Amino acid sequence: MNHIFPRHTKARPPIAAKGDGAYIIDTSGKRYLDGSGGAAVSCLGHSDPDVINAIKGQADQIAFAHTGFFTSEPAERLADRLVAHAPKGIDRVYLVSGGSEAVEAALKLARQYFLERGEPQRTRFIARRQSYHGNTLGALSTGGNAWRREPFAPLMIDTSHISPCYDYRGREDGETPEAYGQRVADELEGELQRLGPETVIAFVAEPVVGATAGAVPAVPGYFKRIREICDRHGILLILDEVMCGMGRTGTLFACEQDDVTPDIVTIAKGLGAGYQPVGAMLCSSAIYAAIEAGSGFFQHGHTYIGHPMACAAADVVVQKLTDGGMTDRAARMGDVLNTALHDAFGQHPNVGDIRGRGMFRGLELVADRDTKEPFGPGLGLHKALKAAAFEAGLICYPMGGTIDGRRGDHVLLAPPFIVTEDQIGELMDKLSTAMNAVLP
Repeated sequence: MNHIFPRHTKARPPIAAKGDGAYIIDTSGKRYLDGSGGAAVSCLGHSDPDVINAIKGQADQIAFAHTGFFTSEPAERLADRLVAHAPKGIDRVYLVSGGSEAVEAALKLARQYFLERGEPQRTRFIARRQSYHGNTLGALSTGGNAWRREPFAPLMIDTSHISPCYDYRGREDGETPEAYGQRVADELEGELQRLGPETVIAFVAEPVVGATAGAVPAVPGYFKRIREICDRHGILLILDEVMCGMGRTGTLFACEQDDVTPDIVTIAKGLGAGYQPVGAMLCSSAIYAAIEAGSGFFQHGHTYIGHPMACAAADVVVQKLTDGGMTDRAARMGDVLNTALHDAFGQHPNVGDIRGRGMFRGLELVADRDTKEPFGPGLGLHKALKAAAFEAGLICYPMGGTIDGRRGDHVLLAPPFIVTEDQIGELMDKLSTAMNAVLP
């Protein structure tokens, strides 16, 4: 009997039995190269002894202490380590159990910040089309992916969406990347004027868009202009780095490469590297000070926030990402991965764009390179590609609806930072096998 409620009731996935570095092994003994880190999670692979030992060691001390009564040494260490490496001005860490929780905490803190300041009229958020911020209702509301939102739209908080910074699809002929970035950033100004800036709480964005668009970075100067607009109108900038943060793009925080500091930043996935469910919402000293000087109570919380075993694991992960040099390795191996992708697929008739940063790369698939015409949604190309890659022994992250939530297909790659050049070659071979099997 099987009583698991699976992601899809008509699919029975194999059982994962063992992790071995960059590989997952199922109960039949088949090995799968994890070319996407699951969902950009497993940055240290699946068998890191230091992280595993930290979890075991913490279990020997204390596994759980509710934050309504206690803090813990692992939580304190992790928060100190994160703030020491965070963008300037980020000063406080609110620990949660995953990415959606981190975004929910960010949205609620942003609203409460303005309540504490005596601005209750601020009730709205602005985000971007084709973004993804999580699957809980608040996070889903700010997300801009049409098919994910549609069934739950009547339940959502009030959010409007402007254009993404999507160079491959959005930049006009003859327009420089910088001019394009300023043009789409200025949509935020236009939306603020339409709504009334005094009604808006925050602008929410991923520095590098992950699951819904396939590793799309902003063009130079885009986030600088966004930051200027937010400051001009006194709204907060919330950057969602759940997928693209924690070294994935070659710097610990993805926003470092855009030279901006958010008011609130969310992290998860690579924070725990898959060894424990953990995430965090980090905020500026100014936001914390408003709560501290006001009610003193952030009206939020979950049972497992600040879980000592999760924090012990995450603290070792962050130590490896920073002092251990794994973020630097992600930057170096990201260049190797990028070169390999261009060598293997740069001239492929159905690969329109190869993009991303560090160990976070995407390939956009098209029916025609010259016109950028996507494949028809009815083909279910991304689903077929995922299945073919899995059959070949490769875990990757294809997704559909890249352009507008309905049309377009891409493949997202986010291998563990420990991956070798030989394994990158294996990834290229297996992805080529899958693409040859499903592309017309």
